[in-house]
Amino acid sequence: MAAETLKSGTGAGGAAAVRRLLLDNGALTALIVLVVAMSALSGDFLTTDNLLNVGVQAAVTAILAFGVTFVIVSAGIDLSVGSVAALSATVLAWSATSHGVPVFLAVLLALATGVAAGLINGFLISYGKLPPFIATLAMLSVGRGLALVISDGSPIAFPDSVSHLGDTLGGWLPVPVLVMVAMGLIAAFVLGRTYIGRSMYAIGGNEEAARLSGLRVHRQKLAIYALSGVFAAVAGVVLASRLSSAQPQAASGYELDAIAAVVIGGASLAGGTGKASGTLIGALILAVLRNGLNLLNVSAFWQQVVIGVVIALAVLLDTVRRKAGATPTAFGAPGGSKGKQVATYGIAAVATVAVVGATSFLHNGSSGSSEKKIGLSLSTLNNPFFVQIRSGAQAEAKKLGVDLTVTDAQNDANQQANQLQNFTSSNLGAIIVNPVDSDAAGNSVKAADKAKIPVIAVDRGVNKADVEALVASDNVAGGEQAAKSIAEKLGGSGKIVILQGQAGTSAARERAEGFAKGLKAYPGIQVVAQQPADFDRTKGLDVMSNLLQAHPDVQGVIAANDEMALGAIKALGSKAGKSVQVVGFDGTPDGLKAVEQGTLYASVAQQPSQLGRIAVDNALRAIEGKSVEETIKVPVKVVTKENVAGFSG
Repeated sequence: MAAETLKSGTGAGGAAAVRRLLLDNGALTALIVLVVAMSALSGDFLTTDNLLNVGVQAAVTAILAFGVTFVIVSAGIDLSVGSVAALSATVLAWSATSHGVPVFLAVLLALATGVAAGLINGFLISYGKLPPFIATLAMLSVGRGLALVISDGSPIAFPDSVSHLGDTLGGWLPVPVLVMVAMGLIAAFVLGRTYIGRSMYAIGGNEEAARLSGLRVHRQKLAIYALSGVFAAVAGVVLASRLSSAQPQAASGYELDAIAAVVIGGASLAGGTGKASGTLIGALILAVLRNGLNLLNVSAFWQQVVIGVVIALAVLLDTVRRKAGATPTAFGAPGGSKGKQVATYGIAAVATVAVVGATSFLHNGSSGSSEKKIGLSLSTLNNPFFVQIRSGAQAEAKKLGVDLTVTDAQNDANQQANQLQNFTSSNLGAIIVNPVDSDAAGNSVKAADKAKIPVIAVDRGVNKADVEALVASDNVAGGEQAAKSIAEKLGGSGKIVILQGQAGTSAARERAEGFAKGLKAYPGIQVVAQQPADFDRTKGLDVMSNLLQAHPDVQGVIAANDEMALGAIKALGSKAGKSVQVVGFDGTPDGLKAVEQGTLYASVAQQPSQLGRIAVDNALRAIEGKSVEETIKVPVKVVTKENVAGFSG
C-alpha cells in the first residue's frame, strides 16, 4: 500500500511539474502546440530530415537573437544586426577571396567588423546620448551601404574552408545547428554566470539605480552592443556559408525576426527580463511556422498573416500567464489562484484551436502521389512579372493534373534556401526554382540532385549545380534591345538616365550588362545618371523625381523593369512620351497598358506566363523520365504602340 501511495504521489508530482513547466513557459507551450498541429496536418513534418531542416532554418535567426537578447534585457534595441551580419560576411569574402588574406585572419576581420559596429552603436548611445532606436537605425543603413560598396553590389564567393559551416557532419548533422547550440550556450553563460550578464539585468531593471550602486553603465553598454555585434557577425558567416557566397543584401529584415524571437521567448522590451533558452524557443517557433506552412502549401500571402497572428498569440499567452500569477503556486495547490490558472489554460486552448483551425482552412490539401507534386519557389511575388509566371504555372499544372506548391522567397536568398530544403524533404516529384541569386541557389539545388529530385530553373539560371533544364529569356539580349530602342527613338543622341534593379540580384546585373552593350553602338547617347530603384514602382517615382532636379533636360529613361518605368512616368508627368521617352522591361499588364496610352514608349516583353507554363510542362516530363532540352529560350520582344494590340504575354 505504501509503495502504491508513493508511486501515485510520484506520478502526480511529475504531472504537476509538467503542468508548472508549461504554465511558466508560455513560449514552450506555444511551440508544442505548433509542433502537434503541424504534425497532425502534414505527414512530412515530423520526420528526422524535416526536423533537422527546422533547426537549420532557425539557426541564423537564433544566433542573431541571442545577441539581441543582451540588448533587450538591458532595455535597449538593436536594429542593425541584419546589416552587420551582411557586412561582416562581405568583409570575410572580400578579404579572403578577392585579396588573398589567409582565411583565419579573414574570419577574425569579420568578427572585428561586428565588434566595431557594436562599439559604434554603444558609443552613440552611451556618450552621444542618441536613443538606441536612432543609433542602431543609422548603423542599419551604414552597414548595408558599406556591404554594397565593398562588394560593388554583387555576391562574392565564399572560401571553401569556411563554406563547410553550411555543410553536415557525418552526412546528417547540420553544422549550423551545432553553431546555434554553441552560441546559445555562450549566451546563457554570459547572462547567468558573468558580471556583465548581471549588469544587463541591473541596467534593464533600473538604469539610474544601477548607476547609483556604482555600476559603470556607459562602459557596460559599450560591451553589451559589442557582444550583439559579435553574434551578428557569426550569424552572417553561417548564413553566407549556407549560400556559398556573401550577399550584400543578405539578412535584410532579419533584425525584426530576431527581436520577435526574443519577445516571444519571454523577454520584456522594457528590459530586466529574458533568457537564452526562451530566445531559442522563439526562433524555433518562427522556423516551425514557416516550415509547416510551406509543407501545407498555404498561400505565400496568407503565410504572412498566419505568422503575425501566431506571434501575437504567443506573446498574449505569455502575458496572460504572467498576469494570472501562474508561477508562485502549482496548479490546484491550496492557496493558488486556480481560477486564473484555468483561464490561462483556456487561453492556450483557444490559441491551439485558432492555429489549427486557421491552418486547416488555409491548407490547400493535396491528392495523388508525390510523383505528381511539383514545388515552385519564386524570388518574389511583389512584382507583377513573377505573379504572371505563377499564373502560367498554375494554369498548366491544373491542365496536366499536377499538384503545384508555390512559395515566395521575398527576394531573400536564405529564405529561398529554406523553401528548397522543405521541398526536398517532402520528396516532391520535381522542383522549379526562380533563383533570388544564381550563385546562392547552388547548394540547395545540389541537395535536391542528391535526393534524385529533378530541378527546373526558370527565368534565371543556377550556378555551381546541375539542373534538368533552364527555361528563360535572355536578360542580356533584352537589355541590348531596350538600349537600341531608346537610342533609335532619340535619333542616336541625347541624355538619358538608367533606373537599375535591386543591387546584388542576377537580373539587375544581366540587364545592366545588356544596357551597356547596347549603348556602345550609340556614342551620341550620354548616360547622365544610373541609380538603383530596386524593381519597385514607388522607389522608381522617388529616384526619378530626385534625378530630375539634377538633370531637368533628360530626354530618355531606361528602367530595368516596368514597375520602375511606371514610377518614372509618374515623376515625369506630362513629359512622359513627349519630351522624355521611357523604355521598360518585362511586358507586364500595367506596362503594356502604358504602351497603349503612349506614356511608355516600349517594353521588352518576356512573356512570363509562357515561362511558367513551359517550366511546369518540362518538370512533368522530367518526372516521367522523358528527355528535356537543357536550355529552352523564350524569345523576348520589343512591344511598342504599333504592335501592342497583337501581343499576349
